[in-house]
Amino acid sequence: MKIELIPPAVKNGFKRMLQPLIGGLVRFRLNPNWFTTLSFFVVILSAVAFARGSLRWGAFLLLLGGLLDMVDGAVARASNRVTRFGALYDSVLDRYAEIAVFFGIAYYFVHKIGEGSEHANIISMVVFLAMAGSLMVSYVRARAEGLDFDCRVGFLQRPERLILISLGALLNDSWLMVALMVIAFFANLTAVQRLVHIWRSEKSTRRNTLPPDIPHE
Repeated sequence: MKIELIPPAVKNGFKRMLQPLIGGLVRFRLNPNWFTTLSFFVVILSAVAFARGSLRWGAFLLLLGGLLDMVDGAVARASNRVTRFGALYDSVLDRYAEIAVFFGIAYYFVHKIGEGSEHANIISMVVFLAMAGSLMVSYVRARAEGLDFDCRVGFLQRPERLILISLGALLNDSWLMVALMVIAFFANLTAVQRLVHIWRSEKSTRRNTLPPDIPHE
């Protein structure tokens, strides 16, 4: 069973709202990779804002970066400019941007509480688990799709993580910490959910035997 925090109907409705904007961008023949790069730098600014304690600016910039990240793929598809390099470029910058956000948040909390204190150590661990889970969610999907599986499932995918962090930051640092704890648990659960999905998919279909020298990373 596919369980998602944001229902597909909500995601599809938001995508339909963006269609007029996408159509206008396509007419200007803009390169989708430009939006990928712009999204990356906007999220980096978000990480800096978090590190400096400007939580609401961090949340705003994170949401803006997420919106730009949606735009690049939509423009690429609408203009028939989807490339394998573009997909790889988008994935790599997304991962670096997400890591930067977690580092910025960790820096803010540790600096506020005091480096070396027990609470700072606990917070660092929560941020690390949230970051590790977020990266594993993306890695499991990439690895699965490299093995010819469809793995677009999961309770806490990237849009949900960005929204949780942004909502927590918009409220206060206590709610931001709650958001991080939710991500630390459910992102790792999502990685396991994807593993189970692939396991069930393989059991339900006959698949070719993999070569013995299949690469591991």
